Amino acid sequence: MEKEKKFVPVVSASTSMKEFTIRALLIGLVLSVVLGAANAYLGLRAGMTVAATYPAAVIGMTLLRFFKGTILEENFTRTVGSVGESIAAGAIFTLPAFWISGIWYGKVFNSMSSYITASLILITGGLLGVLFVALLRRMMVEDKELPFPESTAAAEIHKTGQSSGGSKYLFVAMIVAALIKIAGEFKLFATDWVWFFKTSAAELASGKTLTGGFYLGGPSISPAFLGVGYIIGPRLAALNFSGLILGWGVLVPLLLSVLGTDFVNSVKVNIDNHLTSTSLIAWKNAAEAVRNDMVKIIAIGGMLIAACFTLYRMRNSLGTGLKRAFKDLGQVAKGASENVERTEKDLKTGWILAGICVAAVLTFIITYFIFHTSILVAIVASTVMIVLAFLFAAVSGYLVGIIGSSNNPVSGLTITALVVTGLLLVLCGVTKNTGGVAAILGIAAIVCVAAAVGGEMFQDLKAGHLLGGTPWKMQTGNIIGVIVSGCVMFGVLIILNNGDIKMGIEEGYKGGFGSPPLPAPQATLMAILAKAIVEGSMTWILVIAGMVLCAAFILMGVKSPMLIFVGMYLSLGTVCAIFVGGLIKGILDLYTTRRKYNSGQLLTVENTGVLVASGLIAGEALIGLLIAIFAIFDIFFSKTLNITNPSYLIGLAIILVLAFFLVRIPLKKAAKVQS
Repeated sequence: MEKEKKFVPVVSASTSMKEFTIRALLIGLVLSVVLGAANAYLGLRAGMTVAATYPAAVIGMTLLRFFKGTILEENFTRTVGSVGESIAAGAIFTLPAFWISGIWYGKVFNSMSSYITASLILITGGLLGVLFVALLRRMMVEDKELPFPESTAAAEIHKTGQSSGGSKYLFVAMIVAALIKIAGEFKLFATDWVWFFKTSAAELASGKTLTGGFYLGGPSISPAFLGVGYIIGPRLAALNFSGLILGWGVLVPLLLSVLGTDFVNSVKVNIDNHLTSTSLIAWKNAAEAVRNDMVKIIAIGGMLIAACFTLYRMRNSLGTGLKRAFKDLGQVAKGASENVERTEKDLKTGWILAGICVAAVLTFIITYFIFHTSILVAIVASTVMIVLAFLFAAVSGYLVGIIGSSNNPVSGLTITALVVTGLLLVLCGVTKNTGGVAAILGIAAIVCVAAAVGGEMFQDLKAGHLLGGTPWKMQTGNIIGVIVSGCVMFGVLIILNNGDIKMGIEEGYKGGFGSPPLPAPQATLMAILAKAIVEGSMTWILVIAGMVLCAAFILMGVKSPMLIFVGMYLSLGTVCAIFVGGLIKGILDLYTTRRKYNSGQLLTVENTGVLVASGLIAGEALIGLLIAIFAIFDIFFSKTLNITNPSYLIGLAIILVLAFFLVRIPLKKAAKVQS
């Protein structure tokens, strides 16, 4: 039998080339912070993040060309630059739960002690993710059964340099999105439109009269949401939109009509004493109250079952991943060799194990000295954290190898970790007065970050494997990136939270995490679950209703029920805008199908469109962060021009212009590609 041909990367192991340089590291760290902050903003608003691999690759390549950087420097920069998105995902899924649950509320959230604790949580989880990946890299990355689709695409970007001609689209899109966001803040146009349509009264056979109506609205004028919808595509955007229809079109009017005018009168007292149940504004306020107090709780119950279903559907992959994790761990020592090629050198096993021990000690310090649990609980928490972080980092890497990091179910893994940790700690005797909720959220946060970083790191190491990168250098760069991003990310959350609080005072809503602009759906779910496990406090009738509804969707064969309930949870304008973005991508797909594009043209359309959409997301997110900083200092752009009645039609016109260019630019770029 002929011996299998040895894999040869783009840059061979014997080639000496610049890779881990100061310029590549600094560019990567800046990208890590910037893209991480942008994803934090997006995730808190839209409940999802987007992979930073492609933007990091494009921006890193563009900047390094000024310094005549090598392909390995570009690979190193992309690796460091993309880790911030993973830290951001772990942060937004869990840390706002400390605010929402009341553990860190008010000035406590902004305190130095909370900042240190949160940074330790993020850094501990991130380090564990990198270290566990370093242990398992060779077995995962070299497995030919794992296609690593996004890693292959990232490597192709570096190899072909096709993004060099498209990087201008990303930067132009960022500028356009930033200008639109600023114009919206200046009230040059209305960013949202909502109204209430009241229906005529209906008398039932039982003699009861029902009154009510429908809450109407349009898409938020948000380039970022359009970009999200474009990236996830028409099918997933439609599923997300179906949740909006179910929530606002079915549940809200149904519950509102049953509750009736007495409920409307009770709600309007808290808002405006001069409103009566005959006022459309009173009915609109009542509809929003029904949605916030009831429908969102139903959505949380649905998300819980949807997360479990996601993991169940992946049970074969998860089981294989767990088996591989234990098998690969046992082979680590066998794989160690003194004479290893450059492209196969990982961090030394001794350093890795020492780092894992340090992470365990940090977890003990957090749970015992900061959250004030018992010694037994702190020991159990540290042990559970190490085991779950290892398992979920390995499973996350395996799933990324199959479906890519964009589809990695990190939130589902985190919910599982939270429930397992919560039940174990309750058995150890924790209560709400002994740091139980904080300890559960802290462990879940560490595991969440480890899983997110683990998946992203496996993806980047696979791309590096194809290009000929040096694993230990990439791993070291990611450790530095984890530390820097971990120190910055909680500051980003503080800025966004405080800015929204000030904005809420200015515009008449209760700001902070959980508000309409920053709903933080995953963190809200984590907070409710943690408190429910420890305190037994949950509106079970509504939660169970959501669970049953999700079970019905599963029986009907719905493939992504989580998106439906996220759509039910998020604001009407947000989901509409995401749906419009998905429709734009669907229109583009129709054009490419009718024109019968070849594979090269289809790849160009896909890459160019993703770059433009990513630019729209990053541009709005970064300006949104800047606006939050201004709001903290009581500087509001809306007061500058004193425009009292801006037109929503101008905003719709902006959406149409963005839609035109989201279709036109990829098609124009593809037309230049030869067969």
